[in-house]
Amino acid sequence: MLRIITQLFPLWAILFSLCAYFVPSLFVEHKGQIVPLLTIIMLAMGLTLKPKDFLNVIQNKKAIGVGLILQFSVMPIAALLISLLLGFDPMLTIGMVLVGSVAGGTSSNVMCYLAKGDVALSITMTSISTLLGVVLTPLLVELLAGKAVDVPVASMLMSLVKIVLIPVAGGVVLNVFLRSVTEKIEPVLPIISMAAIVFIIAIVVALNAGNLATIGPIVALAVILHNGVGLASGYWICRALGFNETISRTVAFEVGLQNSGLATALAMKFFTPASAVAGTIFSIWHNLSGSLLAGYWAKRPNANEEIVQQTVKS
Repeated sequence: MLRIITQLFPLWAILFSLCAYFVPSLFVEHKGQIVPLLTIIMLAMGLTLKPKDFLNVIQNKKAIGVGLILQFSVMPIAALLISLLLGFDPMLTIGMVLVGSVAGGTSSNVMCYLAKGDVALSITMTSISTLLGVVLTPLLVELLAGKAVDVPVASMLMSLVKIVLIPVAGGVVLNVFLRSVTEKIEPVLPIISMAAIVFIIAIVVALNAGNLATIGPIVALAVILHNGVGLASGYWICRALGFNETISRTVAFEVGLQNSGLATALAMKFFTPASAVAGTIFSIWHNLSGSLLAGYWAKRPNANEEIVQQTVKS
């Protein structure tokens, strides 16, 4: 039952977004809860990780290296170029760059599992990109969007340490020393994270209810293009470099599915509600596109399955 509720995440996101759009007063007063909610999501992620998950970098260092380079180069640059192409103002541009500069989203792990990718590799990449993002996200925003707006790099860095690094590290520590407890609550962690993300989305939609009708469609176009670039580059560049189908699918999700909840929280904390629109729409769209792609790939055998099938036939 919990899995079904979690799998319907895009539906809940859309329903709560519509509710927030038509009755914004229900959510506007909870503006101050965005950062605490994101901290809960990061803690939940940490509670599912063990130190050995980070050691997988030794076994898959080439794939992880390629994925991380694409994550922190293709996505932020594509976000800036798309913003310039569509003529975004500084606040919308910084919202897009924020989405492109954050780490991979935890939903990539779920999509990877559904698409028959390498889940261990996916978790490792998400974990490492999350830790690297503490430093790289504010630096990339400053580098790519700093000319348009004053980016508080130091403050953003400290916020990322508090919002991401400390909760994730704390979750890992708890998972090591209180494993008997974390095992019992692990089944409900995905639904807790999903509920927190949905509530964050609703708050941001409510705060932007007045101008979503104007800027929503053009930002949605930008988000769809951005997400498509990430998924396509992650997959096809890996294939061109000789990685097998399993790894290519995994990297595609890691690059294309961003931690847009974090981008939304940072936009709200340091900039304006308008700059959080990109993260809000991305939160909805990348789960829809990811689910569709995962469903498509799940029906197609990957390279490892093809080898097994050929061995059985012979």
